[in-house]
Amino acid sequence: MTSLFDPIEAGSLRLPNRIAMAPLTRNRAPDAVPTPLMQTYYVQRASAGLLISEGTAISHQGQGYADVPGLYGQEQLQAWKKVTDAVHAKGGRIVTQLWHVGRISHNVLQPDLQAPVAPSALTARSKTFVIDRETGQGQFVATSAPRALEQKELPGIVHSFATAAREAVHSAGFDGVELHAANGYLLDQFLKTGTNQRSDDYGGSIENRARLVLECVRAVADAIGAGRFGIRISPVTPANDIVDENPQALFEYLVRQLAPLGLSYIHVIEGATGGPRELADRPFDYQALKQAYRSAGGKGVWMVNNGYDRQLATRAVESGYADVVAFGKAYISNPDLVHRLRDDLPLNAWNSERFYGGGADGYTDYPALASQ
Repeated sequence: MTSLFDPIEAGSLRLPNRIAMAPLTRNRAPDAVPTPLMQTYYVQRASAGLLISEGTAISHQGQGYADVPGLYGQEQLQAWKKVTDAVHAKGGRIVTQLWHVGRISHNVLQPDLQAPVAPSALTARSKTFVIDRETGQGQFVATSAPRALEQKELPGIVHSFATAAREAVHSAGFDGVELHAANGYLLDQFLKTGTNQRSDDYGGSIENRARLVLECVRAVADAIGAGRFGIRISPVTPANDIVDENPQALFEYLVRQLAPLGLSYIHVIEGATGGPRELADRPFDYQALKQAYRSAGGKGVWMVNNGYDRQLATRAVESGYADVVAFGKAYISNPDLVHRLRDDLPLNAWNSERFYGGGADGYTDYPALASQ
């Protein structure tokens, strides 16, 4: 019987176990540059089968929160290289999550204080995180009103994703990348009817709304090879004021289009991100989604996320429901999560007041158990 602790191949990625660290925004990269403290944080968690970095902006325009890292400047890339080198020295594998937030941003975070961009000029009923540079205090504020991207701008978005992927692998030393198409950010905004009211080739039908995501996937595959990256999707999450009128049809279409492209993995957030795994007003059949992918020839690893504990994760892998399970908040407070799950040991509680911004407190000071 397959175990949570058995190795697996995900495209070109060789994972020693089936436990992934989900991408976790921590807001500890001033001026979008990774720090030595971030190096410590990722090295502490290098026993994961796969580390997926926090969302990392592909461009200044793609940034939506203060002090999140980027991939669009040489200082950022050089700093990330120190992180990836240190993780590799500990025997770990790490990919970075390519992020464009779209409308989930604020003018103060954008180039020249411009409006954030989106498929359509619809303001999100959501918040973002900004830091007062005089006091150093961070706070959550309402997102700014976005402007709609012109169709002629979209090739530039695709190019930015491909360039960031290439730089991540060839300059920053990542083992691969994850394309962030979830949680109400730009690519998810194009996919879903609640945020995409376009009347051009990128709006209206499911095929049109999926067009930008698929163009980005193909461009990234051309840049680094399909076996070195996966994609994260969240079919029914309400995160960042996102909704679709028919998510089952939308995402089954999407995964069928992804199936022949050879991605290393499909990363699925089940239910509401960070919340309930099932939503009464947004029912969804995840087994049918996986079947749509497999029946279309998709061979990538099927990764699941959201609210998994040891029992659920073990059952998911042993039953064949999933190939890999990604853990989020549990990895914040348990750098040695693999050890604790394998030996069924107690987990440290996390301090949610230290999730976003700050220093080592609530970041790198969670204790690991003695190795056995």
